[in-house]
Amino acid sequence: MPQLVLIRHGQSAWNLENRFTGWWDVPVTDKGADEARAAGRDLKAKGYAFDVAYTSLLTRAIKTLNLVLEEMGDLWLPVHKDWRLNERHYGGLTGLNKEEMAAKVGEEQVFIWRRSFDIPPPPLETTSPFDVSTDRRYAGLPVPQTESLKDTIARSLPLWDEAIAPDLKAGRRVIIAAHGNSIRALVKHLDGLSDEAITKVEIPTGQPLVYELDAALKPTAKFYLKDR
Repeated sequence: MPQLVLIRHGQSAWNLENRFTGWWDVPVTDKGADEARAAGRDLKAKGYAFDVAYTSLLTRAIKTLNLVLEEMGDLWLPVHKDWRLNERHYGGLTGLNKEEMAAKVGEEQVFIWRRSFDIPPPPLETTSPFDVSTDRRYAGLPVPQTESLKDTIARSLPLWDEAIAPDLKAGRRVIIAAHGNSIRALVKHLDGLSDEAITKVEIPTGQPLVYELDAALKPTAKFYLKDR
């Protein structure tokens, strides 16, 4: 029975400051690191083991995965880092405080940018200090200037088809440490959720989300590890 565990990175510095983060690389806080370690201990205590791991190119997800695997004694596992698991790109909102933006342009507009399925925020200016288009980790890759959730799903699912699904079908136990929106992309696909339904799904930080799958990779069970 294929087994998949998804985990959103532990609390980041900009989660704590209530800022739009997206592709900007920020560290996890001490609390975020503790969340990751606790997740690793819980996974080990409940008998979970993995054969392969996936994460994004962003430090907060990589650090979370490393801390989880360290607690499990599994730092030796093969890890695939892929930009397609990056967080949604928040465009011109990157670095801005969410409450301050709501006061400036209205809560309704910020809600649309944050929660609509296919309406992206304004694009990031190339002169922005948060522009990562020249970051060498993205050399030769199509760095976006902004993304909607729909855009994030469109670039995440090919990785599922090309690598993650074949690993699962081959019987490998998979853990993915990623971000709220790239995990939503996978949840939408796995659960067959509508465009509207996925916008209402919340993914908590540092909490392993377990999927038990059949041979066709359809969920037979889904739960947060803390509830078991």
